[in-house]
Amino acid sequence: MSDRFWAVVPAAGVGKRMASAVPKQYLPLLGRPLIEQTLSRLLTHPKISGVFVALSEEDGWWSSTSFADDPRVVRVRGGEERCHSVLNVLQAMGKQAAEADWVLVHDAARPCVHREDLDNLMDQLGDDPVGGLLGVPLHDTVKSVETGERVVTTIPREPLWRAFTPQMFRLGMLRQALSDALEGGKLVTDDASAMELAGFQPRMVEGRSDNIKVTCPEDLALAAFFLERQSSANE
Repeated sequence: MSDRFWAVVPAAGVGKRMASAVPKQYLPLLGRPLIEQTLSRLLTHPKISGVFVALSEEDGWWSSTSFADDPRVVRVRGGEERCHSVLNVLQAMGKQAAEADWVLVHDAARPCVHREDLDNLMDQLGDDPVGGLLGVPLHDTVKSVETGERVVTTIPREPLWRAFTPQMFRLGMLRQALSDALEGGKLVTDDASAMELAGFQPRMVEGRSDNIKVTCPEDLALAAFFLERQSSANE
């Protein structure tokens, strides 16, 4: 089996919840566009052979980033939804990557992913027949709420995890799983869901809780805090 690793970054969305005229992946974060912070984490890992980025055809910001002309980064046409973008990338990777190569699909809006998490994901899943994803066990009490904002029941939290990225699977297996899901009308929100629909059980690998996803405006300040704290710890 192959031990090569590639990163896939879907970044064709507009981030409507940020209420910004600029897609959230290009908003400034510690002096750089958010997507640059994310890509730098992936490109500095010695085992990652290259990064494929899915971008909208109308994207007018990518060309001004520092990675636009980087030979390690390949731009691919994005799709209507995240799952379409990832599938487009996987279909475009055939000339450079083998079916058994590992792909790490990572959200462009997760700039705080730590080297330690990438190492653990590769090490723990390297011999896994399915693959898996980063996540953390859920520690909060979870309520099921229906109309009128009334609590219906409390859901046991013991088996529940928050799903993060990267999510790591073999190229050929993930491409087939995503293709089958879309053909069946399932707009899966993450790659593990496609693998689950295909009958597989992805493995959860516990990661760091500071691997946050920037979704709302206040998340930018939190991401900056985590990045600065990580940088200080490495000095």
